[in-house]
Amino acid sequence: MLRPLRACALAMTLALPFAPLGARGDGDDDGLTGPPALDAAAFSPQPDRAPLWSRVDPALQRGLEASLDRLGLGGALREKHLAVTVVDVTDLSRPRAAAVNGDHEMYAASLPKIAVLLAAFERIAEGSMTLDAETEASLTRMIRVSSDEDAAAMMQRVGKPFIADVLQRPRYRLYDPRRGGGLWAGKDYAQAGLWRRDPLQNLAHAATAMQVARFYYLLETGNLVSPEASAKMKEMLSNPGIEHKFVAGLATVAPQARLYRKSGTWAQWHSDSAIVEHDGRKYIAVALAESPAGGQWMREIIVALDRLVLEGPPTRIASAQRSGGS
Repeated sequence: MLRPLRACALAMTLALPFAPLGARGDGDDDGLTGPPALDAAAFSPQPDRAPLWSRVDPALQRGLEASLDRLGLGGALREKHLAVTVVDVTDLSRPRAAAVNGDHEMYAASLPKIAVLLAAFERIAEGSMTLDAETEASLTRMIRVSSDEDAAAMMQRVGKPFIADVLQRPRYRLYDPRRGGGLWAGKDYAQAGLWRRDPLQNLAHAATAMQVARFYYLLETGNLVSPEASAKMKEMLSNPGIEHKFVAGLATVAPQARLYRKSGTWAQWHSDSAIVEHDGRKYIAVALAESPAGGQWMREIIVALDRLVLEGPPTRIASAQRSGGS
């Protein structure tokens, strides 16, 4: 039996391990590799706008574990080479969450470009950047076709310390050492450009499945920057330009599905994440893997998650929209 989602122990915040060099997968070191000092005030108690840890649904959890077992992925999960989160958000006021290794931080390749996207919109909101046609096109390329050139340029423009600050703000808490870390983008998507690795696992581009799911929930509820900014970011996440992993898997069972998605690939590290909408249902899916077979795992996992959500309790997207979702 697979272990259900559990909160990370507070002791993790005190033990700051360094990942082996082979696990970094992000080019040359040219910056600070030690853990930066974290501002304790950044994690002061505030209402959680994406309280998915408290919304774990026992039936969905059992279904997720059984689905992954049927795919033969139990060993990868036990060895923490795979992390998966699914959240049924058909009714945004009553999200149903499930996860295995949801708080286990892993190298996530290009997936943390969504953190750069969020920080750019925070800069725009504060008036230090303008969402002109060139900036919009650059951000869209960074997300839809995962342009490393655009990502590196945007990280230089926004500032990597600012990205880390945004992720740790009490409003978002998308990187929280009390929850195993989360989204982190401390290096350009290039051979050079390292600022800092994350304090817990010493990774330059990191994620946990649960924190990525929280990003999408905040997006869907209009709580990333503003409702208008959230809608614009969601538009940029639409029409994915790379048709593999989740996109390829869903094409075999639900070609009509609409995806708002960001994936990542580097060597044996694979990640995918999306809001999926079709046939009156809406859900968030996230998977992180360390295996040469990770890309194929993603194709199979999304098919299993889609079936799991669609076979769940009946509800309608319309009810979620009445509750204030985007």
